[in-house]
Amino acid sequence: MYFKPDDTHNPDLKSWVESANDPASDFPIQNLPLCIFRATHGEGDERHSHPHPGVAIGDQILDIGLLLEAGWFDREAPDDLIDAVDLFDWVGIAESPRLVHDLRVVLQRFLAAGSGGGQQVRRLRDKALRPIAETTFLPPLPIANYTDFYASVHHATTVGSMFRPDNPLLPNYKHVPIGYHGRASSIVISGTPITRPKGQQSPPDNDPSAGPTFGPCRLLDYELEVGAYIARGNELGDPVPIALAHDHLLGLCLVNDWSARDMQKWEYQPLGPFLAKNFATSISPFIVTMDALRPFRRSAMERPSGDPKPLPYLSDPDDQSHGGFDITLEAFLLTEQMEAKGLPPHRLSKGSFKDMYWTFAQMLTHHASNGCNLQPGDLIASGTVSGPTPESRGCLLELTWDGTNSDGKPKPRKPIQLPTGETRTFLADGDTVIFKGACEREGWRKVGFGECRGKIVPTSL
Repeated sequence: MYFKPDDTHNPDLKSWVESANDPASDFPIQNLPLCIFRATHGEGDERHSHPHPGVAIGDQILDIGLLLEAGWFDREAPDDLIDAVDLFDWVGIAESPRLVHDLRVVLQRFLAAGSGGGQQVRRLRDKALRPIAETTFLPPLPIANYTDFYASVHHATTVGSMFRPDNPLLPNYKHVPIGYHGRASSIVISGTPITRPKGQQSPPDNDPSAGPTFGPCRLLDYELEVGAYIARGNELGDPVPIALAHDHLLGLCLVNDWSARDMQKWEYQPLGPFLAKNFATSISPFIVTMDALRPFRRSAMERPSGDPKPLPYLSDPDDQSHGGFDITLEAFLLTEQMEAKGLPPHRLSKGSFKDMYWTFAQMLTHHASNGCNLQPGDLIASGTVSGPTPESRGCLLELTWDGTNSDGKPKPRKPIQLPTGETRTFLADGDTVIFKGACEREGWRKVGFGECRGKIVPTSL
């Protein structure tokens, strides 16, 4: 079964890349997440750069393009894998789960401690590595389409209680995975500055006749999410059965779906978010493959007694038993003042992906159930990952919420206290938001996602 770990997950495997053997590393030899980076060649006027495929190993990137040019794949890999890697992107590999596994096996053979080889191989090892800290990353796949879901029942309940205290969840929530189509062109790689957006805000609550205003967002927020890349698409008009949905997933990443809450409040009815969401979405640079995540599969969230069962097209025994993931997710904030004082980022929240009400297989299946044609490289995101406790809430909208008074009106928001004495209810210019995620389970090596970060810069004129 494709959920079962195999020899590539053996926790005793070590690499000649020493940093990969550190138990704290996100990127041991059992992970090998996919990425695309900008490789520079030549000198002087002949200097040029172009994208190369790679994988993270310890604190380094292994240049797969260089291994291909050096003939390593000709000796070690099947022909169809060589052809796919030769595309210098992951689309060809993404369409075949077997090729993803074959690539993993070939790269582990090159990276394993004691793998041997003569002087030529040792020189290749030196040339094929580059420090992650000195690498410029590009989006790992050409993302043509992006869909954001609303899969955390805890997030939906908390946000719903702000507007409908007596009935936080709308009647459809526990029957259908709720989602909306986002803007693919404004998806940016981790580290890209985020310009504070401008837009319309609603009239003041105490003076509705004043009319709306236009200007910089005042209530800028982040949303801690997990994204899933589509590996194999489907033809227009041809749904994806849930029993096959996992074959259509390549791997996961971290996502920050930046949100302008004041703009969102004014524009979301009746059609949902628009300018409040489309100005930027940040993604981490690595695709942690479904292959690497096998030891960390878990059962889907157990629905409370009395909740409706998913309709048959969203029900599958394998997905129920293995459709969840043990991913610990953390959000951190680094202000300019903290950075100037040499202080580390302040952790805002810590939660788990196991608390999601809908699985990625259910999201994908529902997305294609009307015949929508998903394409390789499409990104679907989970929506804000929030848990049942206040410290596991995945956005400032929730973290600073303090409930309502006896008259039903919201209490003033509770600011977050920072080590410098600063406070935040929403993000200020100069703030850097950092997401981290990792899978840990006794008996297996930790598999991490790296970071997804973005710094808020002032609005453009």
